Amino acid sequence: MSAPTSSPASLCCCRKSPSTGSGHCAGEPTSSPRRRPPADVASAANFADFCLRHFHLDLRVNFALKEMSGWLVLDLLPLVAGVRTLVLDAHPSLTVHAVDCKTSGGREPASLAFRLEPFADFGSALKIDLPELVMVGVHMQITIRYAATDGPAVRTRVKHTHTCACAHALMSAQTRSHTHTHTHTRGGGTNAVPCVFQMWWLDAELTCGQDRPLVFTQGHSVSNRSFFPCFDSPAVKSTYTAAIRVPDDVTVLMSASRSCYSKAERVFRFSMDEPVPAYLVALVAGNLRHADLGPRSRVWAEPCLLPCAVQKLGGSVERWLSAAEGLFGRYLWGRCDLVFLPPSFPMVAMENPCLTFIVASILESGELLLIDVVHEIAHAWFGNAVTNASWEEMWLSEGLATYAQRRITAQAYGAAFTCLESAVRLDALRRQLSLVGDGSPVTRLQVQLEPGVNPSTLINLFTYEKGFCFVSYLSSLCGDVGRFDGFLRDYISEFKFQSVVARDFLDLFLATFPQAAQTEGVDFQLWLTGCGAPPYQPDLSAGAALIQPARDLCRAWTEGRGADTGGSAAAVSDLAGWSTFQVVLFLDCMLDHAPLPHGTPRQR
Repeated sequence: MSAPTSSPASLCCCRKSPSTGSGHCAGEPTSSPRRRPPADVASAANFADFCLRHFHLDLRVNFALKEMSGWLVLDLLPLVAGVRTLVLDAHPSLTVHAVDCKTSGGREPASLAFRLEPFADFGSALKIDLPELVMVGVHMQITIRYAATDGPAVRTRVKHTHTCACAHALMSAQTRSHTHTHTHTRGGGTNAVPCVFQMWWLDAELTCGQDRPLVFTQGHSVSNRSFFPCFDSPAVKSTYTAAIRVPDDVTVLMSASRSCYSKAERVFRFSMDEPVPAYLVALVAGNLRHADLGPRSRVWAEPCLLPCAVQKLGGSVERWLSAAEGLFGRYLWGRCDLVFLPPSFPMVAMENPCLTFIVASILESGELLLIDVVHEIAHAWFGNAVTNASWEEMWLSEGLATYAQRRITAQAYGAAFTCLESAVRLDALRRQLSLVGDGSPVTRLQVQLEPGVNPSTLINLFTYEKGFCFVSYLSSLCGDVGRFDGFLRDYISEFKFQSVVARDFLDLFLATFPQAAQTEGVDFQLWLTGCGAPPYQPDLSAGAALIQPARDLCRAWTEGRGADTGGSAAAVSDLAGWSTFQVVLFLDCMLDHAPLPHGTPRQR
C-alpha cells in the first residue's frame, strides 16, 4: 500500500478494491448436504443452529481511550425450528450498547433484548433474544453496536516465546507449543496485569520506533471474542468485510483479500473473499510502511525495521511460495504479505491469511526466520484452507503444516538441512516427553478438552512433532513421497475452505491408498489416542553430515576430552562456522548431560 498521505484512492495490501460477501453459507459446497459441526466446549455460542453467511465490522480506532467502537453486522440463516436465542462468544472487555434485527421482508429493524453472562475465564456469552418471526431458512441481519477496550484482563495460560535455557524454545513458529503463565505491563501502564490475548494497545515507547502508538489483535485460539462478538469456533467459517476509521498518519492492515484507503474519510476498507474462522481475523494499526518483495508478496514494518526486513527476506518469499505450489497446488489466498510487530507480540508468528504476523526479534536469525515464514506459508494450505473443526484435533493444522514446511525446505534447501531442523525438534519432543511422562494425556494427538479450559493450553510439541511423525508415517505407507504429495493436493481440493475432523482426512487417505489398511501393524487409533512417544519417526540419515558433528562434540566435552575430539567432531573454534540449528542441537545435547562436570568445557 502507498502511505496514507498519498492519493485518496491509493490501494492497500492487495491492489484491489473490496468486494461484497458471498451469498451462500461460507465454507459449505452448495451441492453437498450440511453436516452438523462437532461440539466445541470452548465456545458458548449456539453456532450449530445458524449458518453464518457473512459479517461486517465498522470500527473507529481511538488510541487515547485504547478503544475500538462501532458496530458488527451478522448475516445469518436460522437452521433449527423454534430457536429463540442467538448466543455469541464475547468477553468482559466488550461493552454492548444495542442489538437490532432485520429479517427478509421486514420493514424496520427491531430492537432486541440482550444480556452478557459468564462463561469461562477466557470469555463470556452474549445472549440475544430473537423475534418470534424468525423462521428456518429466512435470512436475518443482526446489528450489534459495541466497544472493545483494553480490559479487564484475566489470568490464563498463554502461548508465549522466551529466550529460555532450553535453546529449542526459540525454534520456529512451533515455539507456540511452549505454554507459560506470565504477567505483563500492557498499554504502557505502571500496573502489571496478567497476560491475556485480546487487543494489545502499545504506547509509543513500547514500539520499535518509539514514536507512535500501535495496536494489534491476536485471535488464536479463542481470543477474538474480545475483538468482536462471534461464533468463536474453528468449525465455523465465513467471509467478512470491514471499515476501520483511524487518525491521520495511521496505517491499518487486516488479514483480508482486498483493501483500499480513502484519505478524505480516513477509512481503510477490507474484504476477505474466502471463508475463514474467527480466530484468523486479524488487525494491526500504527506507523507502518511497506516494500514489495515479489509479484504477490509485500513486507510491512515500522520504518526503523523495514530495511532490515527487506534485506533478510529478499526474494525468498516467492521462492518458498513456488516450491509450496509445486507440492500442494495453487496458493489460494492471492496475497502473501508479512508484517513485523514489536517484541510484545506474544507469538513467534501467526498464519493470518494474506498477512502473516511475525515478531520483529526473529530478524536476528536468518535460519529461524526462514523456518518461521515457511511454516506459516504451509498453513495457507493446512490450517487456513482446510481447518481442524475441533481444537481437540489441532494436529490436523500443526502436524500437517510441519510436514508441509519440511517438504518445502527439502525442495528449496535440500534434505540435509531439513533433517537437521527435524532432529532439533524431535530431540525437543523427547525432552518434553521425559518431563510429562509416557502416560500423560497431553501427549495424545486427539485430546479431550474439558469445559472451562482454554484450548491454547493444549498446544505442545506433540501437536507439532508427533503430528508430523504421524503424517510422515502415512507417507511411508504410500511407498513414494511424490504420491503422498498428490494425495495432499487432493485433500486440499476436496475440503478447501471447510473445517474437517481426523476421520475426513483418514477416510480420504484410505480411499486413495486402500492397500495401506492391509499393512501389518497399522493402527490409526493408537496414533490418535495413544499416549507417549510417536510409534514411528522418519529417517533423518540424510542429515548425518550436519547432525553428527554436534553430537560428537557434545560427547567429547562431556567425556572430558575437550578439543581433542577426533573423528568427525568439530573443534571448539569450528562452532563459528556452524549453522544456527547445529549450535542449538549441540547446546540441547549438552543440557541432556546437566549438571556438567566441573571444568567443562576443557581445552588444551
